[in-house]
This record gives sequence, C-alpha cells and structure tokens, in this order.
Amino acid sequence: MATVTFKNDIVCTLGGTEVNVGDTAPVTTVVNCNPMLQDEQIGGEGKVQLVIAVPSLNTGVCDAETRRFNTEATSLEGVEVLTVSMDLPFAAAEWCGAAGVENIKVCSDFRNKDFANAYGVLLADGPLAGLTARVIFVIGQNGKIAYKQTVPEITEEPNYEEALAAAKAAC
Repeated sequence: MATVTFKNDIVCTLGGTEVNVGDTAPVTTVVNCNPMLQDEQIGGEGKVQLVIAVPSLNTGVCDAETRRFNTEATSLEGVEVLTVSMDLPFAAAEWCGAAGVENIKVCSDFRNKDFANAYGVLLADGPLAGLTARVIFVIGQNGKIAYKQTVPEITEEPNYEEALAAAKAAC
C-alpha cells in the first residue's frame, strides 16, 4: 500500500484502489460545490481533466494550491480543472466565494468517498484519516491516467509546473 507522511513524522496509509499512469481512470461522481450540490463526473472519455485531491480547503497549503490552480486554469484551454476535498459543500462554496475561485470546479467527495476509494487517495489511518491525500491526476481524452503526482508530505505543495505541463501535453 502507498503511504504519505504528515508533518514529516506520522506515516499515513492510502486506502482504496491505487491507480497509476496508463490505467483506465475510474468513473466516479463527486458533488460540485458551486453550483451547489450538482453531481460532477470524474473519469471517462472525451475530455482532459486535471483532478487535484486535497485534504481540506481550510488549511494553508490546500488554500494556496487551489488558488494557484484557479489562476493557472485560464491558460489550460481544453482542460477541465477540478479540486476534490472532503469538505462539506456548503463550507467549500463559502470558501470559494471568499477566495474568488471561479475558474475551476471545487468538489466534495463527502457523501460516500467514491472518488477517494476508486483512485486510492483516501487517508486510511493517522490524524487525518477519512480525508484525501494530496494527489494530482491528469486524465486524457482516452479516459486513461496520463499523469499522477502523489505529494509524499501532506503539508507540502505539489510540483505545479510538472502537473501543468502534463495537463497541457494531454490535450
């Protein structure tokens, strides 16, 4: 099983089914927080998706990461950008309004953790158990995982340039 660390000390196991580059992306449904409570599909063929899993929008790193991808999304023509957390949709919608996030879809997997389990990003143990790890996927138009970045330390930001380049290359 894959693991990540929290505060460079606690090892957290990732639960669910691990998917990797070249695998068919599981088709799952999350809740889009703006517009409120609309289902949003992750996976499938016909579009490029940049899917960013974060533990919670109300943390400094997740806040910074989501704002950065919101800014970068304007240069990602043909790429649907989604951030997925376990935050309640109401809290996520309020955060989006306060942060001015309008260029990406901010979604929640709170209902049944379908996305987190299908993509193997559910924190199965440790102090953040039940949240998602910090992982980025690019799903190509063919419905396959074209890129995956698991950030090994939850409290650190991802390699933005690498993820953005992968999203652009998938178009």
